[in-house]
Amino acid sequence: MAVMTTAQALVKFLDNQYVSFDGKETKFVDGIFTIFGHGIVLGLGEALDSKISSLKVYQGKNEQGMAHAATAYAKMNNRRKIIACSSSIGPGAANMITAAATATVNHVPLLLFPADTFSTRQPDPVLQQFEQVNSLTTTTNDAYKAVTRYWDRIARPEHLMSAMINAMRVLTDTAETGAVAICLCQDVEGESYDYPDEFFVKRVHRITRMLPSPEEVEDIFNIVKNATKPLVICGGGVRYSEAGQTLESFCREFNIPFAETQAGKSACLSSNEYNLGGLGVTGNSSGNTIARNADVIIAVGTRFSDFTTGSKELYRKDVKMVTINTSRFDAYKLDATKLVADAKLGLEALAEKLRSVGYKSGYTDEIKAAKDGWDREMDFLSKYSYDENFKPLIAAGDPRTIPEFAEKIGTLTQTAAVALIRKLIPEDAMCTAAAGSLPGDLQRMWTTDDRYSYNMEYGYSCMGYEIAGALGSKMAHPEKESYAMCGDGSYLMLHSELVTSIQEKKKINVLLFDNSGFGCINNLEMSNGIGNLATEFRFRDDKGELLGDLVPIDFAKAASGYGVKTYTARNIDELEFALKDSLKQEVSTLIDIKVLPKTMTDGYDSWWNTGVPSVSPSQKVNDAFKAKEEKINKARRY
Repeated sequence: MAVMTTAQALVKFLDNQYVSFDGKETKFVDGIFTIFGHGIVLGLGEALDSKISSLKVYQGKNEQGMAHAATAYAKMNNRRKIIACSSSIGPGAANMITAAATATVNHVPLLLFPADTFSTRQPDPVLQQFEQVNSLTTTTNDAYKAVTRYWDRIARPEHLMSAMINAMRVLTDTAETGAVAICLCQDVEGESYDYPDEFFVKRVHRITRMLPSPEEVEDIFNIVKNATKPLVICGGGVRYSEAGQTLESFCREFNIPFAETQAGKSACLSSNEYNLGGLGVTGNSSGNTIARNADVIIAVGTRFSDFTTGSKELYRKDVKMVTINTSRFDAYKLDATKLVADAKLGLEALAEKLRSVGYKSGYTDEIKAAKDGWDREMDFLSKYSYDENFKPLIAAGDPRTIPEFAEKIGTLTQTAAVALIRKLIPEDAMCTAAAGSLPGDLQRMWTTDDRYSYNMEYGYSCMGYEIAGALGSKMAHPEKESYAMCGDGSYLMLHSELVTSIQEKKKINVLLFDNSGFGCINNLEMSNGIGNLATEFRFRDDKGELLGDLVPIDFAKAASGYGVKTYTARNIDELEFALKDSLKQEVSTLIDIKVLPKTMTDGYDSWWNTGVPSVSPSQKVNDAFKAKEEKINKARRY
């Protein structure tokens, strides 16, 4: 037995947690990110300061940002290592809620310790306490319940033991992992208890591969064996199962093409002859063309987001769905015939059955033709640039705004910038992004033959993940270059952990695409008949509307004050110099890339169901609603 405070016991417990996957054992908890406040600094802070563990302490700059960095760290370690996060009571705790949702949606383990009110209630309302008049048991931290996989409140020292064992259960569960919130009543953090020795023994949590059921293997085999034009979807489950090579071998043996989701991208090699690239709303012409003609979809490790299914309009209504997924919830989607199993073992079991009957798909030259077509488009995109007529514009929108942007920003297109970046940075560089038009460009244009180097947060598409995510990636793999690809809107929303990268001497490279606002949403509103409303960074005009001149922002100059090496690029030559020179730097870099708006990639015969008004005084809006209804009539209903 050991008498210690709740916080001391927590720290000692965390230091003795390990995971084992395929026989490889690793320490699970690397350390704790924190921004100390009065609710956490004396209890947990003292425990960390007492040196009773080997846990590293990282200083965050924004609670949401540090939690995003921790999420990226776990993702880039394929969920085998984590960094916990702690915050003070109230606002600090509330700041991590967005990050908790982001981790949970993406099935990434994130362990959070938000401080809470006093268990005794003696000083109520304590500083930063949110008082709910209908129940004094409700605090800010109850908001975590909607966005976590496990939630608990430590109101007595004894609660810690069952809470932390359950936390580890969830964090290491391949199907149910996500955010875990263990709320620490600030007075209880410092209370002592006689903890049993067995609570602190080394625990090895085995992340086991879920075995496929023979009956369910037979079910999906009976569908796939009759498929003429099947298509495999490579989802995030392929990445976390480390089943990329297995999927490639499966497709090669049975002549089946595969397409990638955002979460699955980089599990397989871009150069693989059966890899069609991106699928769905952010997919390319190659993947979407094959998907529209497929008679069977073999979905491996995907949650079937609306972007993957094109709001359920991408596939034929009579297509047969087969799923392989450790999550029973996801496996049941789209009325699929399911195999609840590990991706690698599931593919191997299906392959064995198909091999026994000598199965081959009916594809002849369709796969190569689709890939060749996309290669030609990629060549065009990489060379596409502004011309004197401000056309052709790739994306929908109002071309009348382009001359103004070209005069004040430059003539660099977004697609040409992405192509040059991919060409000049190291093959094994880690690419992080999350929101705006860049996820579409990267899903289509980014290539990698270095597995697990693509860190796209597109389950929650959380603006502000990018820079923190790049830092978490760098902390996971310090030997690689780490790039944050973000728009100016995302940068302004959250870039605090850029300072942490300087502090920790973890070099990251921020590629900031400045199109003077929220270009992706500007494109969405204008292409659906709505005016240019509050999506560009403009001054108010003489009528009081946000339609005046563009607001000039020198992001490079601002970031240089942090100690970041900065550049500004308004054309291809300036961008090429900045990219090459940034590789020589030892500190974090930022390239302020001034790009023409509406020069992102197109939709490539995909559709996204959005909330277009059914009635409007604008004929353009009415036309957009009519087009939406036509698409809905072609889509699956559930």
